[in-house]
Amino acid sequence: MKIINKIEDLKNEIKNLKSTKPGTIGLVPTMGALHKGHLSLIEKCRQENKIAIVSVFVNPTQFGPNEDYDKYPRTLEDDAQLCENAGIDIVFAPSPRDIYDEYYFKHKETTLICPPYEVVNKLCGKARPGHFDGVCTIVGKLFNITKANKAYFGQKDAQQLFIIQKMVRELNFDIEIVPCPIVRETDGLALSSRNTYLDEKARKSALSISRALFKAKELRTKGVIETQTLIDTALAYINMGGNMETEYAEIVSVDTFEKIDIIEENKKALMLIAAKVNVEDSNSGNCYQVRLIDNIEL
Repeated sequence: MKIINKIEDLKNEIKNLKSTKPGTIGLVPTMGALHKGHLSLIEKCRQENKIAIVSVFVNPTQFGPNEDYDKYPRTLEDDAQLCENAGIDIVFAPSPRDIYDEYYFKHKETTLICPPYEVVNKLCGKARPGHFDGVCTIVGKLFNITKANKAYFGQKDAQQLFIIQKMVRELNFDIEIVPCPIVRETDGLALSSRNTYLDEKARKSALSISRALFKAKELRTKGVIETQTLIDTALAYINMGGNMETEYAEIVSVDTFEKIDIIEENKKALMLIAAKVNVEDSNSGNCYQVRLIDNIEL
């Protein structure tokens, strides 16, 4: 396995690999701090492609000015070891200056791929203006750089997955998007790189998110179709967890991502939750918030 930082070096290595391993190229785009959820994507990519690439890049254009870009965990050495153990061919780990030109660093502006307002001005996009412009831009760049045939994304970031699928379809990217299921801890907490921020108290509180989703799923299987009833129940479970601030709890159509009031028979719906957990810094004693997201199909 090779760790590559420069775009031209990556292109040359892919060319060399294709000469000895003809077949499809698979890509797993990540921001690093890899965990078992990422590993499930990586293993599927390895199984389905002759050449398997994992990108590790904390992308500045998808972070807002008051978000955790500087604090986001960076664990390249551990990430590379996980990828090597999984049989990955290349870890692409560029710096921001390898991806964006000097104009960006001087003016904080670059050419962006901007999804439609109607699909980003809701859920995570409403809380994080410009976030999905940055996501689509870096994902589009990675697709063009690697010329991958398949790319693997986790379903935990459901809105992101929906938007990337839409981008690929509408901008005619020649690539297949492969959705991969959410991976959870044994207690139900969805795996996330941001879980590393959580202390014991915050982690116990965070469990109320998955419990809220599981309860809504249980009520749906019992015949409840009114989405407000399911949402109110989920919010009550989150509030019981304490130490939490709910950002949103919504139910949308899987096909359109539009809010729905009634779950129609034989129609798929998705409940999505974002909440912020209060964490006390063990060094300073100051408190900060960790934003977590999760979802479940109803």
